[in-house]
Amino acid sequence: MRGVPFAVSWSGGKDSALALWRAQEAGGRPLALLTVLDEAGTRSRSHGLRPEVLAAQARALGLPLWTASASWATYEREFTALLGRVAGAGARAVVFGDIDLQDHRDWEERVCAGAGVEAALPLWGEPRRALVEEGLRRGLRSCLVAVREDVLPADLLGRELNAALLNELLGRGVDPCGEGGEFHTVVVDGPGFRSPLALHAGEVHREGGVAALDLWLEGAGA
Repeated sequence: MRGVPFAVSWSGGKDSALALWRAQEAGGRPLALLTVLDEAGTRSRSHGLRPEVLAAQARALGLPLWTASASWATYEREFTALLGRVAGAGARAVVFGDIDLQDHRDWEERVCAGAGVEAALPLWGEPRRALVEEGLRRGLRSCLVAVREDVLPADLLGRELNAALLNELLGRGVDPCGEGGEFHTVVVDGPGFRSPLALHAGEVHREGGVAALDLWLEGAGA
């Protein structure tokens, strides 16, 4: 990707962060982070993060955050509009953090092709545990923000994903990257961050078998 201007499909979690760093190391030039929010614009569609948390991540990385609001029914349309925006700003690729889910890759390549940009997947095909361990070696710090309660207890919410928690997840038979939706993370520090995020835990919300932790920026009221 040497010299290629790119945007990142940004979940706010560990995989999109690692994909961003890898694309930069390959010589790519990041232009923006892209996130789709729910219809009301109050949470991210992927990880349920507040827009102010996503914006704080973008500031820490020194990148603009471009968002759209959508239902699941209108997600593709709104995401495609975001792709068109970044293509108009000069991006030639959009980076995704997917690892080995082929239907995800097929969708990403299709919508990117329609917008005239390339879908780039820097983590594709690599062992999942090795990717988590690479992130830890690089200094990536992330916390569990959502868990599927049929496989993980809600008392893991808010815990930092470190070597000890990785081993605990593996001991429970859980995918170390959470590729089956077993858990989601929020990145609070790592390579490229100007300063770590200070987040405070709020209430735990439950819907559809998923427990999600409400996170606030330091200084923001609930």
